[in-house]
Amino acid sequence: MGNSSSLMLRDEEIDEISKETEFNRNQIVRLYSRFLSLDKKGQGYLERDDFLNVPELAVNPLGDRIVDAFFTLAGDNEQKLNFRQFVRILAHFQPINRGKKNVLNGRRDKLKFAFQMYDLNKNGYITREEFKVILNSMVGANITPEQLDKIADRTIEEADGDHDGRISFDEFCRAMEKTDIEEKMSIRFLN
Repeated sequence: MGNSSSLMLRDEEIDEISKETEFNRNQIVRLYSRFLSLDKKGQGYLERDDFLNVPELAVNPLGDRIVDAFFTLAGDNEQKLNFRQFVRILAHFQPINRGKKNVLNGRRDKLKFAFQMYDLNKNGYITREEFKVILNSMVGANITPEQLDKIADRTIEEADGDHDGRISFDEFCRAMEKTDIEEKMSIRFLN
């Protein structure tokens, strides 16, 4: 796969992707169709701009952060996602089937994705300033700078278990214990 001449999925690829992601055959074919429609240049991969052209991401105040987290999650330094990487990322957003263990779709994986949206400099911590940037993009002009500062201070204070002025991933997980992240970070994929 990976080049523009590959316009069809092979049965063995579908089977491998299904085992890896728990998407069924029909879902994989639909996702492939969506991938091809996003790949307007026919390159066989998606870049940041391809995602930012998705209307739901373009209007989302966190759209840029979501897209950035996609590439971070894929571990792709080249900022290009092939179809298999695309499907693996989307697998993180499947509703959790409590009867199965999907290695791409557990609570910790969903929390990691959310954490990466806040960790702007990708150093493994969320600082007060990083939190303020994200919070400001979410609420914008709806609150004053003073209110923004208070919310950021209180959030960091409550989540910062070791009092080092920043939130680690483990502290983030503890702060999110009562949040139903499994449901909040799920997308229903059509069959």
